[in-house]
Amino acid sequence: MFSILIFLSAIIAANLLTQWQGPWITPVNALVLIGLDLSLRDRIHEKWHGNHLGPKMLGLICAGAAITYLLNRGAGMICLASVVAFAGALIVDSVVYQKLMHKSKLFRMNGSNIPSAITDSILFPSIAFGVFMPWIIILQATAKIGGGALWAWILTRKEF
Repeated sequence: MFSILIFLSAIIAANLLTQWQGPWITPVNALVLIGLDLSLRDRIHEKWHGNHLGPKMLGLICAGAAITYLLNRGAGMICLASVVAFAGALIVDSVVYQKLMHKSKLFRMNGSNIPSAITDSILFPSIAFGVFMPWIIILQATAKIGGGALWAWILTRKEF
């Protein structure tokens, strides 16, 4: 349950910070908050494995966007982008994570975070800001992969 609260809090914080500060904050969010969510998603994936994982994770993603919207109604496009990007990344992550089940937990987390971080990084800013921003996409993807690796390392050493 604690992992779920942290997951939701990170989504909401990233969305609100992006609405407040704009595209330039997204690489910072990517490193700290979204990197955490990518790794927590894998932890939640293991706990919910085979137990309606997709709908439950999509529900969490939508809840994060809904709470963001209730806190700041001006964040509508950020919320939409968040749901689409997280859902796309969730699909990619789940497929890759399952294919890596025979590997160590840290390898699975990082191996699935890389393609899901790239997916999220292309979708989110393109939808949120309505324009393709290659430098933001590259910075976000790099930060998410690095942040995800750091958080995966921390989370494999600490149980929540």
